[in-house]
Amino acid sequence: MKIAFFETENWEADYFKSKLSGQELSFHKLSEKAEDSEAEVLCNFIGLPVNGQTLASFPKVKYVTTRSTGYDHIDVKACKEKNVLVSNVPTYGENTVAEFAFTLMLALSRKLYPSIKRVREEGLFSYGGLTGFDLMSKTLGVVGSGHIGIYAIKIAKGFGMKVLAYDPFPRKELAEQYGFEYADLDTLLQNSDVVTLHVPYMPATHHLINEQRLEKIKKGAMLINTARGGLVDTEALVKALRSGQLGSAGLDVLEEEGFIKDERDLLYSGHPNESLLKTVLADHELMQMENVIITPHNAFNTKEAELRIIDTTIANIEAFVKGQPINLVKI
Repeated sequence: MKIAFFETENWEADYFKSKLSGQELSFHKLSEKAEDSEAEVLCNFIGLPVNGQTLASFPKVKYVTTRSTGYDHIDVKACKEKNVLVSNVPTYGENTVAEFAFTLMLALSRKLYPSIKRVREEGLFSYGGLTGFDLMSKTLGVVGSGHIGIYAIKIAKGFGMKVLAYDPFPRKELAEQYGFEYADLDTLLQNSDVVTLHVPYMPATHHLINEQRLEKIKKGAMLINTARGGLVDTEALVKALRSGQLGSAGLDVLEEEGFIKDERDLLYSGHPNESLLKTVLADHELMQMENVIITPHNAFNTKEAELRIIDTTIANIEAFVKGQPINLVKI
């Protein structure tokens, strides 16, 4: 079976070759034209959107397996129309992403970045003005109690935090097992010192954190987003940070982050949507704020997590080849 891979590093390609030696593999860069008239399986990451146009360039593809948990970069409707199955990697990084969320929390609560900057760039060994706050006894609001959210709750309990969780499908047995309480989203926002987002991006969660909800958030609270940029209305976020309604933000994802990766497109061809351009500019303002830490979509990025992603992807492909596909997303 011919399998087309996109966005693979050299070591990943070598690993795929060693584990899928009986298949015909091809590896492509995003800079290349995405097409292959013979490929039956398409293996991508978040940089290659799969839509009707993509599927037209891969006419024989019957299976798409993304090396990510989120699949908002895949048009599942278009896949269904073409009878193309879609799999993801559902649980590769629950501890990995949760650990990174706490990395951002600790960096902000203990003013780690300005502390390093003061010593390294200013040559001052002084802690004046760098007073932070304990996580112990604070309330953590976990939005989404799936695999990552539950791991974040387990870490929070280790810090001695109180935990509120919001989920449209609450599971009382989890609350009893891990010692937290479920609450509606407004109640969670009003009572949490730190809010961390662990829900997928979809139409129902677009701008889940918007101007109205930020007005309800506990004054001076911290917001952590290691999920998807579109969960947060960027312009509303900037406004809340400016006013002091929101105390700080740790962001591993941004709205329209793809445009920020290559802004030359904006200069030469303009932006297809003016409102999205405003979001890009607001993102730039976030980058300059002292009470904001932005990292480049790096929460998933550990050696252990990458290996789990690849091993699950290989299992997905092998199961499809056998006619018994696994980890299928709902279409």
